[in-house]
Amino acid sequence: MQHDGLAHLSKERRFAALIRRIGPPQLGVQRARSPYEALTRAIAHQQLHGRAAEAILARFMALYPDHAFPLPEDVLDTPDEMLRGCGFSGSKIASIRSIAAGAVDGTVPNRRACARLPDEALIDRLTSLRGVGRWTVEMLLIFTLGRPDVLPVDDYGVREGYRVLHGLDEQPKPRALAELGLPWAPHRSLAAWYLWRAADEAKRQPPASRA
Repeated sequence: MQHDGLAHLSKERRFAALIRRIGPPQLGVQRARSPYEALTRAIAHQQLHGRAAEAILARFMALYPDHAFPLPEDVLDTPDEMLRGCGFSGSKIASIRSIAAGAVDGTVPNRRACARLPDEALIDRLTSLRGVGRWTVEMLLIFTLGRPDVLPVDDYGVREGYRVLHGLDEQPKPRALAELGLPWAPHRSLAAWYLWRAADEAKRQPPASRA
């Protein structure tokens, strides 16, 4: 499938050159992680530097030493004060409780149930949870469920990567990028990964010298 995706994207000259420079994709799909865990981790990371979020998650997980990751039922039984002591804000506590409740009542499906639901159905379902937006679910689809055809058009890095790849003065608007990305189907997750790399590559390049 990955080979098919590379061949498909390489039909575009600029993508072919980018793929040659970057090399094989490394999407890093967390196939052992449950959707509940992925969403909870995403909430912890919102608006925080990665190290700070991981420190909060470490304190959170230490509250439940009997499990690799806290069970949703246990999270619901935990007083707010203990969660606040981990470093979670009040709004994040409310979001984590919403996700935990969704895991208990089935709103947050397990991996097997996810396999029976198309991408948009999962997006509609999970964005009903407090603090969970479309972008968060798209990251879940790509990096937890390994869905191959997701293009997160609201993502700054994806739009910046397209701008860099095509030498544009401005990023495309999300709706325009959705149209521009149609030819990349059914490998739009792979396209997104390479657009992220294009944006990263541009950051590392020294600014053009002035005359």
